[in-house]
Amino acid sequence: MLRFVTGNDGKLREARAALDDDVTQFSFDYTEIQSHDLGAIAAHGAREAYREVGEAVMVEDSGLFVDALDGFPGPYSAYVEDTLGIERIWRLTEPEADHAAAFRSLIAYCDGSAFGSAPTIRDGDPPVAIFEGRVDGQIVAPRGEGGFGYDPIFEYDDRTFAERDPDEKNEYSHRGRALDAFAEWYDGEGDADS
Repeated sequence: MLRFVTGNDGKLREARAALDDDVTQFSFDYTEIQSHDLGAIAAHGAREAYREVGEAVMVEDSGLFVDALDGFPGPYSAYVEDTLGIERIWRLTEPEADHAAAFRSLIAYCDGSAFGSAPTIRDGDPPVAIFEGRVDGQIVAPRGEGGFGYDPIFEYDDRTFAERDPDEKNEYSHRGRALDAFAEWYDGEGDADS
């Protein structure tokens, strides 16, 4: 069983869908370092959670990177959503000519060992395997009733993520892509190591 460090039920559902329900939620409030680098944030969280539980853990960090806002809110997306709200991000972007944006997600996996073929952050101990997912789209006025977070203002292929059912969203989402990359590695190589 893989421990996913999250308090977000939506993220947990997406992880269980990608990893065939072989995921349990682990509630642990790790220190979220302040950094412009999603990889550094996720790796730090995975190391700290691994030290707490002593078993393999997975942490996910993601952000919405808006081109017209020089990548803002990026790694600060959760804080910005909580303090400003998604409609203000739309209003900041609306007058701009460029509405391009990208959702990026990083899965950080730590089990206390080194990794074979997985992309790995080794600037700390223990090493952390990193898997990235990205989807490019644009910022639009809020639409749709589904999803969570920035889903109502992020449009991909003429529909927002909030206008898609969960399975369809997972097929296209940044987190779904990162989870798929992780699942492929974990089912093949990673699972054998733990």
